[in-house]
Amino acid sequence: MPLLAVVLVALLGLLVLSGEWPALRSKVAFAPKGLLALTPADVRRVEIRSDGDSVVLLRREGAWAIEGLDGTMPAELRTHLETALRLATVSEPAREIQAGELSPASFAGFGLDPPATVAVIEAVDGTATSVNVGALNPANTSHYVRVSGRPAVYLMPRHVGEEWRVTFDMTRRLRGPAGADAASRGKSLLLPVSMAQVWALEIVFAGKLTRFERDAGGNWFRHLGQHNHAAGNVVHVADSEQARIIDAALRAFDAAAVETRIGAADPSQLARYGLNLPSLIVLVFARDAPAPLARLEFGASADSLDRYARLAPEGAVVTVAEFEMRRLTELLRAVGAGS
Repeated sequence: MPLLAVVLVALLGLLVLSGEWPALRSKVAFAPKGLLALTPADVRRVEIRSDGDSVVLLRREGAWAIEGLDGTMPAELRTHLETALRLATVSEPAREIQAGELSPASFAGFGLDPPATVAVIEAVDGTATSVNVGALNPANTSHYVRVSGRPAVYLMPRHVGEEWRVTFDMTRRLRGPAGADAASRGKSLLLPVSMAQVWALEIVFAGKLTRFERDAGGNWFRHLGQHNHAAGNVVHVADSEQARIIDAALRAFDAAAVETRIGAADPSQLARYGLNLPSLIVLVFARDAPAPLARLEFGASADSLDRYARLAPEGAVVTVAEFEMRRLTELLRAVGAGS
């Protein structure tokens, strides 16, 4: 017993110092079970095509960058890219439709002729694989997916395809039609992702939280009350008039632009900009995502026309037009959630 106690104390000490169980990492190897038989670290280039446009992401000296832009990509975009790659390597198909079950017309029916989104993933050895993401299945739980060179079609969990859509959307917004500075955002858009990728939005204002969601048809509604969605018997249907009001406000907010960039601020400096206790907080969520895509905080007025804001927790302090925050408070009043 004394020997056993000594061993347990030693193991506990190693766990505290290293943060992991001793020698466990060396015994658990990465085993791809998803669509791609490679590790995310082996990828050097990714091209994503959708909506008649394309973006290219490159790994340079271990850091990801957007082709055509200087500097490395923002942390929030890197997180989504690495998540998309990881999901492509570890997520197992819910179903595999073999070639014998397919016909030329099947691909159009599955939204794969043409595909909605294509991710061309190039490894360090020069080999490239295309992951083609199609339509959702009738239950809206999975995407039809085809991998270049394989005769089968796979049903992949919906969040796998959605992560590629979010990555594409965020990259295109950073790049912009005339090019944008990915490191500073300069005069670019305030939100890092377009409203088309947002399926839930929360606004915290005057001590109240108001949540907006999309119904099965993609229409906005104000979410009232609390209940458990796990039972599967909750069906939301948006009111058409309220959906129009919410959609108009959020479409306009989608185009909100940075006026000036103040720069990074440590916690001790946030009070100067009224960001230690933000006047209004916006959290945007992708479909199926429990964690927000972005958290936007509005602080004090910079002058009569502008207000301080930042993407928390690491974003630089910027100024935006005063009417951008007012647009959101007016939306709250319009749907009966204003103070």
